[in-house]
Amino acid sequence: MKRIAAPLPIPRRVKRPARALLAAVAMSVLPLSAHAANEVPSSAAAVTVLTTAKSCFADIVDAFGLLIPREEIAVRPDRPGLKVQEVSVDIGQTVTAGQALAKLSQPEGGPLTVQAPAAGLVSASTAVVGAIASGKGEALFNIITGNEFDLAVRVPTRDLAKLKVDQPATIRISGTDDLEGKVRQIGATVDPNSQLGMAFIAVTSKRSLLVNAAGRASIKTGESCGVSVPLTAILYSSAGTVVQVVRRDRVETRRVEVGLMSNGRVEIREGLSEGETVVARAGALLREGDPVRPIMADATKK
Repeated sequence: MKRIAAPLPIPRRVKRPARALLAAVAMSVLPLSAHAANEVPSSAAAVTVLTTAKSCFADIVDAFGLLIPREEIAVRPDRPGLKVQEVSVDIGQTVTAGQALAKLSQPEGGPLTVQAPAAGLVSASTAVVGAIASGKGEALFNIITGNEFDLAVRVPTRDLAKLKVDQPATIRISGTDDLEGKVRQIGATVDPNSQLGMAFIAVTSKRSLLVNAAGRASIKTGESCGVSVPLTAILYSSAGTVVQVVRRDRVETRRVEVGLMSNGRVEIREGLSEGETVVARAGALLREGDPVRPIMADATKK
């Protein structure tokens, strides 16, 4: 009988290439799967974003009022019943100390000359030839001495407590450039009806100012430094004040506490950290978890 040769065993090393091939295929599939999970959908909206940074904000109290002279002298005759005989000066005229302002006729004796007690500017006058000059009523003349003025402003009760003497202020009066000033005096009471208090802002100016001119004082009462964003990044919703943060190309709605505002920016006192990415123009169309394609604000300007 012929012997039938037994089949040769397949060497184990022949199976190793197959295992290596399967491992290589598995290794190539895993990174692709992970990349697919993090890939931004092509339908994701492109949004302009910016990085939060720190800014300093001045705490400003705005108050409105009228410009009044610091020193003003009322000129009256020292006796009643005298009639104005002659008027020598007009309103707006500058006078020197001792200069004749008017002459008054007396029942007995010659005319009485009314003189300026100090140098200054005639701001008001009731002197009319033939009129009786009163010694206790309205003054014949009002003279502003010196060139010191106050802006007498009315301040809401909530802001009055922030004011302190010598705080700097910027004063704006129609027809003039901005003037510098300081808080000189703060009233101790408030009007019971309006709940407004008085404050007097000393005005520094070498130019001639108009009495009773309306003006506004922007008083710097303090400063606060912290994270800030543009006002356009703030969204007011039923959940409160929020910003839309972008993390891993997804929108995250973040509730924040806002503080001071200046020049189109707002201070964020709580809820954001420096260096975070936020949507530059927040909107209701973006919702929590929405995928987006962020574009930095600086890049859009190029």
